[in-house]
Amino acid sequence: MSLLFEKTKEVIRSLLPVVILVLLLCFIIVDVEADVLIRFIIGSILLLFGLSVFLFGIDLSMNPIGEHMSVEVATSKTPIKIAILSFFLGFLITVAEPDLLILGSQIQTASGNTVSSFTIVYLVSVGVGGMISLGVFRLLRDKPSFSAFMAITYGVILVLAFFVSEEFLAISFDASGATTGALTTPFILAISLGLSKIKGGKHSEENSFGLVGVMSAGPILAIMLMSILSGQRNIHGDASEYIIAEGVIKPIINKLPGVFFESLVAILPITILFFIFNFIKFKLSMDELKGIISGLGFTLFGLTIFLTGVHSGFMDMGRVIGVELGKINPWLLVGIGFFLGLIVVLVEPAVHVLGEQIEEVTSGHIPLKLIRTTLSIGVGIAIALSMVRIVVPQVKLWYFLIPGFLITILLSFRSDPVFVGIAYDAGGVASGPMTATFVLAFTQGAATIIETANVLVDGFGVIAMVAMAPVLSIMLLGTIFRHKRVEYPTVDKKPVITSHLADEINMEHECILVIVNRGFAEKVVDVARESGAKGATIMRGRGTDENHKVMLPIINIELQPEKEIIWFITTTDVSSPIANNLLSDQLLEQDGEIAVFISPTEAMVRTFTTIHAPDNNE
Repeated sequence: MSLLFEKTKEVIRSLLPVVILVLLLCFIIVDVEADVLIRFIIGSILLLFGLSVFLFGIDLSMNPIGEHMSVEVATSKTPIKIAILSFFLGFLITVAEPDLLILGSQIQTASGNTVSSFTIVYLVSVGVGGMISLGVFRLLRDKPSFSAFMAITYGVILVLAFFVSEEFLAISFDASGATTGALTTPFILAISLGLSKIKGGKHSEENSFGLVGVMSAGPILAIMLMSILSGQRNIHGDASEYIIAEGVIKPIINKLPGVFFESLVAILPITILFFIFNFIKFKLSMDELKGIISGLGFTLFGLTIFLTGVHSGFMDMGRVIGVELGKINPWLLVGIGFFLGLIVVLVEPAVHVLGEQIEEVTSGHIPLKLIRTTLSIGVGIAIALSMVRIVVPQVKLWYFLIPGFLITILLSFRSDPVFVGIAYDAGGVASGPMTATFVLAFTQGAATIIETANVLVDGFGVIAMVAMAPVLSIMLLGTIFRHKRVEYPTVDKKPVITSHLADEINMEHECILVIVNRGFAEKVVDVARESGAKGATIMRGRGTDENHKVMLPIINIELQPEKEIIWFITTTDVSSPIANNLLSDQLLEQDGEIAVFISPTEAMVRTFTTIHAPDNNE
């Protein structure tokens, strides 16, 4: 239960700012009916309880299921099996994503039933499955690089964007955000992490992330291709009028059965698939199986309560605030939208999951606080710009999306490789259930009251902006981290001389310890092998030198440089040549910031042997 308690504390810290902001707006600026306000407070309590239980259940069930399924994918012998299994996993979990079902029904209504919800859901799911298959192939083969893969993918998207209308441009990116919900994101992250661990290699850390970003591109391509191939360029029809529910308890009770069914449908398919594979292949122990089953129960229960609180309290409040602020002063929407983005992303379940896994795979090098702060600022700017679109009709969505993703593609080749995968994943996780409900309702409420705005055009696209902002902001963060270096005075390095201790005690081996910046370990091993080394052990670490740390401005978060540590056990006759060649390599000296240490090894072994040698007199 300590894990559940920790999850609850995290959610309280994240949820409290949202509640405070909404209450301040209600009591100071916005006139809200008592029923809506009370229902919002009850919804906040449900959200707190449900999200805590949901995150607890994810740790017990979805993460291990994803890891086991990733083993099955990675150990498949034939490319066809890998492709089919990857596609099936992506399709099956996406087709039941509640956020996508909601978006599909909204598109069907907005298009005057010319585009059915069924078509959207299954078309998007096919796109997700296809991109996951390609992403898994790329991860297992390490070709092409992730930056090149995403550059090609979004290059195709940018070209297609010129052939679709503004409505379908917004819907395609909104569909991308809707597929990365509270269920799909942790599952895909677990698969990505599991595949990278099984594959290993020098790019294992970079490969731990990025599959969510790859998956997010599938819906964009699918919707754009549907628009182009079908010849439908515009959305026809009027959106249904939104009616605020009356009462306090009754709307919540009315929502509960439908939300429970949606949550059950979301979890059931992947659960059935897992148990089929467990019966045929995994054959887990009963204790482990019981843990996963209980975790699935917690996940279902928590997701039901969480979504009930969101749908019965947050959506109504979001729309009311958007309408009322638009009545008072349209430009208030921009400022409030920015602050809303700063804090609302903190309650997204997927952000918690992503941040925790980033901390785990980077050994704390990239802290959760940094990820959440960066995402919050990026999403705040995104929502503010979405409000500008509503207030100023001349401002179009593609003014932001196309240049934004173009800059992102260019930065992906300049940013730290680990940050590239994280950035694309963050674009998906930031646009989860809270964004698809509260923020979207706030935007549509604002678009309803502004005379020059069109709900069908300006009401969509906010999820697209929210999805793009974290990608761009974290990519900028990675670029800053990679290129912000501290200048050091030049120091003349002398050749390494073998320790006299080795000669005095007639030692045969020495240990060489090499420390370099992350990414240079393979170069160290290559140079050492050419000088006579037989093998090496590579470890990751973080530096704590005051001169090496990077302090990010404004947000005042410290990044310690990530290091790689390489150990060699060599004979004494080659240890000095190895060290000298390493120190004389210009690339390792300038960019790798190499440090080399040599220490005797057999002294400890011989001492240990002497102490524990059997006494012949006994």
